Amino acid sequence: MLTQISRAARVEDLTEARYAGVRWYAGGVYDRETVPAEKIKGKTLYLIKHGDIVYNRMWATKVSFGVVKKDADGCFVTNDFPVFTVDPEAILPEYVEAIFHTEPFQSEAAGRAVGTTERRRLHERDFVNIPVVLPPLPVQERIVEVICVVDNQITALDAEADTLHVVLRRLRSELVNDQSAPAVRADEAFDITMGRQRAPKYATGPHMTPYLRSANVGYGTLDLTDVLEMNFDPKEREAFGLVPGDVLVSEGSASQSAVGMPAMWRGELPEPICFQKTLMRYRAIEGVSVPGFVNHWCLWAYESGTFLDIAGGTNIKHITAMRAVRMPVRLPDVADQERIAAELDTMSEVVAATRAEAHRLRSVRARLLAGLLDRTIDIESAELEV
Repeated sequence: MLTQISRAARVEDLTEARYAGVRWYAGGVYDRETVPAEKIKGKTLYLIKHGDIVYNRMWATKVSFGVVKKDADGCFVTNDFPVFTVDPEAILPEYVEAIFHTEPFQSEAAGRAVGTTERRRLHERDFVNIPVVLPPLPVQERIVEVICVVDNQITALDAEADTLHVVLRRLRSELVNDQSAPAVRADEAFDITMGRQRAPKYATGPHMTPYLRSANVGYGTLDLTDVLEMNFDPKEREAFGLVPGDVLVSEGSASQSAVGMPAMWRGELPEPICFQKTLMRYRAIEGVSVPGFVNHWCLWAYESGTFLDIAGGTNIKHITAMRAVRMPVRLPDVADQERIAAELDTMSEVVAATRAEAHRLRSVRARLLAGLLDRTIDIESAELEV
């Protein structure tokens, strides 16, 4: 159903080239960047057009397959990106794109890739020989239409969630950095503690304490799934333990341009947890601050670049304890903090619910597409349901 094509162009004949890329997990072909011809090392590039099928030989295991849409029409790729046209009398480009999202195709492509590293290569001869379900063109059109309806809903939910998140960030900035509130030092508003100096030794017995590392901290969340793999001397629990409601922000980060992301654990911890020196704990002080306000203040400090502004270092930015405790904090009274935290929590839940619905629809889409292709779901009933 596919024919490989080569629209070779000499770099010496170009003034610049719009490079295309192919996103992982069938995310599509996109206009990646424009590069002046004098900075291109190779001698030959290959033109792609709307409706072409393109994949990245080196990332077949990451489902780097896509169809060229209008925004990438006229871009160029290197010889690591084989290009194909479809037989219009037999198959639709949009139907090929749908196939790329199915588990049988992805498993088959990964299985046919050869090599010893993660970047195993999928040769063209092996790609074109992958078997696919091929219904008549009218049925393909109906399948594509059904999937497009679901895709449009997912896109709308993603856009809504992104918009709501922008509103949340703006609201958080207004509320937790209200210039009319009194300004105090961070150590007057929060209990700030650094993690221990060294990684813990493995302990034995029934009183082992989990150990939290930077890798366990994500945007707004703590991942405790693997904290029991490293344990802490139980004698030092009290000095470095955590309690529900603690807020942490990473002192070190793998990023070259930002400090780590703050997180808050909500709910009961399995037991006191000790933490690495690359983590700082921000905890509410009774009668002075409340956990919810501390959490949103840390999120604001990360989102606004306030943490980054006080960070030192060149390649890996980090915050020292001395700089952390001197940060200015706009601290309203406790009643206002509780109101602010409740308002921001409600907005955060709306954003999370919208993203969860988009995630649920993606799962529905995957099952629907698989059922339509293997004919366990009837196309007529799917059209009615959608």
